[in-house]
Amino acid sequence: MTAQDHPLIVKNILWQDEAATLAFAQALARQPAIGRSLIELQGDLGAGKTTFVRHLLKSLGVQGRIKSPTYAVVEAYMLSASSLNPGLNIWHFDFYRFNDPREWEEAGFRDIFASPGLKLVEWPEKAGPHLPQPDLLLHIEALSGDVRAVTLTTGTATGAELLA
Repeated sequence: MTAQDHPLIVKNILWQDEAATLAFAQALARQPAIGRSLIELQGDLGAGKTTFVRHLLKSLGVQGRIKSPTYAVVEAYMLSASSLNPGLNIWHFDFYRFNDPREWEEAGFRDIFASPGLKLVEWPEKAGPHLPQPDLLLHIEALSGDVRAVTLTTGTATGAELLA
C-alpha cells in the first residue's frame, strides 16, 4: 500500500495535563508499528514537543537522561534486543536551528531516514522538502496551563496502524 492508497485520518484530542501526555506516549509505544515510523512534531516553542518525545522514549525503554537535540540537531538511541523487544534504533531530530533546508542534505541525514528505526522530528518544516512523508504528524498547541490541543494526522498506512 502506498501513501496515495492510504485514507487520511485526522484526530483531534486534548491532553488535559502532563499525565495525559504520558498516557498517550505509553499507548503509542505499545503499537508494533512504532519501530518503523517517522513522526513529525509541530508546534510553537514551549508547546510540549520535547516533553512528549521524552515520555515516548521512556515508554519505549530508553534509560537515563534524554537530551533535547536543539543544539546537536540529532540524538541517537539504541535499545538492545530483549525478550520484550527485538532491538530498536531511535533518532530524535530538532531542526529548529536550520536556516536553510539544504542543511538537511549537507548533514547527511538521507541514510538515517532510509534506515530502519524510529525517527522523531521536531521543526520538520525547517528541513523543507527533504524529509520523507511522515507516518504521523502531531501538531501540538498550548492552550491554558498544561492543556494541549493535539491534531494527529496520518500520512501512511503505518501512521494509521499507530492510531489503531
